[in-house]
Amino acid sequence: MKKTPRFGGGFLDRLDLSVPRGREFPFTIPAIRKLKRIEFHPAVTFFIGENGTGKSTLLEAIAVKCGFSTAGGWKRGMTDDLQPSSDLHRHLTLSRVAYHSDGWFLRAESFHNIATEIDERGIDYGYGGKSLHAQSHGEAFLALLTNRLQGDGIYLFDEPEAALSPQRQLAVLTLLHRLAWHHSQLVIVTHSPILLAYPHATIYEFSERGVHAVAYQETEHYQVTKDFLNNHARMLDLLLIPEEADLRSKER
Repeated sequence: MKKTPRFGGGFLDRLDLSVPRGREFPFTIPAIRKLKRIEFHPAVTFFIGENGTGKSTLLEAIAVKCGFSTAGGWKRGMTDDLQPSSDLHRHLTLSRVAYHSDGWFLRAESFHNIATEIDERGIDYGYGGKSLHAQSHGEAFLALLTNRLQGDGIYLFDEPEAALSPQRQLAVLTLLHRLAWHHSQLVIVTHSPILLAYPHATIYEFSERGVHAVAYQETEHYQVTKDFLNNHARMLDLLLIPEEADLRSKER
């Protein structure tokens, strides 16, 4: 019997965190220390916040609990596993509600190693018809996202926009929607206001106050980008004039 298509995967229902009494890393991070529960969107969940607020640390812990290598890649795919950056995964409980047949943990920092592993194994998923190493970083990212991810899976992305131009980020928006329509669930750490615009998603902001759901228009990513583009001349004056005035005073 053919399976009826369903929007979103909904494989992960929620995350519960039991915080130990000690204050060792990563529980020194306010957002992690104050976190109790995250309820995942059945299609896309975004993690946002300043650098060092625990977004990638939590995503790695989720990946470990889901059976991915800490080096990234497909499940049980990488032979060169890395030590987790913390033991956070030992304190997580994931509520799963459905089986998934595919999955990928994408880490920008270890993407080179993933591409090497694919070449060494002679695996061909049709990455643009050539080795990922024979493509630019951005081309390789997009080739993997477009050709390898088949749907009916869990996909964890850590800053997928890192190597992508704004135009390619728009292409990734289309990819997210295609995967969601093919029974997939995605959890994404990002700083991209373009990716965050995806409408079928929940956005969680990590900060000193903890982890809280926010609307797209309430995010700093949206507000700062909008203000800069609408008032770039004034913003540049505010950002650059003090330095220029200081240079002029030193030249006198």
